[in-house]
Amino acid sequence: MQESLAERALRRDRLIVAGLLGLLFLLAALYTVSGAGIEMSAPKMTGMPGKADPSGMDMDMAGGWSFGHALLVFLMWWVMMIAMMLPSVAPVVLLYAALGRRGAQALAVPRSCAAFVLGYLAVWALFSALATALQWGLEAGGLVSASMMSLTSSRAGALVLIAAGAFQFTPLKQSCLSQCRSPAEVLTRHRRSGMTGAFRMGVEHGWYCLGCCWFLMALLFVGGIMNFAWIVGLALWVAAEKYLPHGPQISKLAGAALVLWGAAILAGAL
Repeated sequence: MQESLAERALRRDRLIVAGLLGLLFLLAALYTVSGAGIEMSAPKMTGMPGKADPSGMDMDMAGGWSFGHALLVFLMWWVMMIAMMLPSVAPVVLLYAALGRRGAQALAVPRSCAAFVLGYLAVWALFSALATALQWGLEAGGLVSASMMSLTSSRAGALVLIAAGAFQFTPLKQSCLSQCRSPAEVLTRHRRSGMTGAFRMGVEHGWYCLGCCWFLMALLFVGGIMNFAWIVGLALWVAAEKYLPHGPQISKLAGAALVLWGAAILAGAL
């Protein structure tokens, strides 16, 4: 019996979803590596010394917080979050596609997956808006270098390291990490139909992911917001916590390492 067009579409829906996720990740990664609209690419920012530019770029950029500049910084944060978080959420989206294929709206799997991803990314858009406001305020107070986009004080950086490390042991972190590590249970328990339902499910998963990772993203202020090595390192850290067999233990070990690192910096500054 000849296979129908609908059956063919259902058979390759996971390939379609995976391809679209890969394309979105590639575009976000290229935009981030190219510099996300700022004057210098991420690899070049990574190789720069961790101090303000003596040419006066700090003053020029700090004074440039117009609406257009704020929008550019927001896009920098959001696209960077997309590039960092898509690899860790992609298995959840593919699992959602597999579950949707068994339902009554199986033909709408690509569209429902798109709605799910949109809901997920909307949560990170909110985070990016808050991060933009924080960066603006810190730059205005002289606590963050406008050229390097990192904290100007080693002591402040050490305190962020210690706080981020301590966060790894909190009930909020462990609860959200547990939800992120059990996507099948979460998707089944909170199953909703339709595009609106898919969007809401994406938002709910995004909240768990944000609760798990938001303090880790604050580490970008320590290493440099556009520091390529820190971006890749944090993305790998997030994926390891979520998917490696001993993710919770890795989370706590990394937290302890951050605390010790921050304490060593503080001790050296005395």
